[in-house]
Amino acid sequence: MRLFWTSMALLGGGLILLIANHDSGRVLGLESSAFAATLYLGLWAAVLLAGFLGSGMRIGEVARTLAFWAFLLLTLVAAYQYRYELQDIASRVTAGLIPGSPVSTVGKDGQINVIVERSASGHFEVIANVNGTDLRMLIDTGASSIVLADADARAAGFEPEGLRFQTPVATANGTTLVARARAETISIGAISRSDMPIYIAQPGRLEQSLLGMSFINTLDGFDLRGDRIVLRD
Repeated sequence: MRLFWTSMALLGGGLILLIANHDSGRVLGLESSAFAATLYLGLWAAVLLAGFLGSGMRIGEVARTLAFWAFLLLTLVAAYQYRYELQDIASRVTAGLIPGSPVSTVGKDGQINVIVERSASGHFEVIANVNGTDLRMLIDTGASSIVLADADARAAGFEPEGLRFQTPVATANGTTLVARARAETISIGAISRSDMPIYIAQPGRLEQSLLGMSFINTLDGFDLRGDRIVLRD
């Protein structure tokens, strides 16, 4: 308690000096704001030290406890400062565990980059979110539009029975008829688009949904870098 009251007396004296010299802008050679911050930190240090000593803990135990909390504080500060790098690492680990998972990063200029790794099949497959439903789609720069396979269209809330399959499109297997529709939202990682025109294939006509140029053309660009494609927005 003697240490506590001695600390309080010193802090009180510092407060009086701060008030008396506030107009000059400096106290004991320090700027008023810096001196006030020192008083504030000193108050907390005195309270913590008095609490530890008053608890009957030994000096060694106090030192270990203070070291633990200091380490924990530094860890939290470091995690906050490197939060974007840690998010990037977590996204890359997820992409490795779940093929097709898009890895989103944000540059200092605010540009969003979404990285998609080449799948084991040799194609670029990505997990896209269509109307709130995750669908595995093939990134196809040779396709002019977004085309949903029958099962994916049903999962995304479209009812093919109520659509009109009357739009002819050319495919590798010849000409087929598809239905026009619009998706409320389509998201690839952090890149999202609303009210996108899409086509829906007839049952049994398309094995995998296609993410074509009608989506890619809305981006700032894309780069093909070896076994990965980078979508830039």
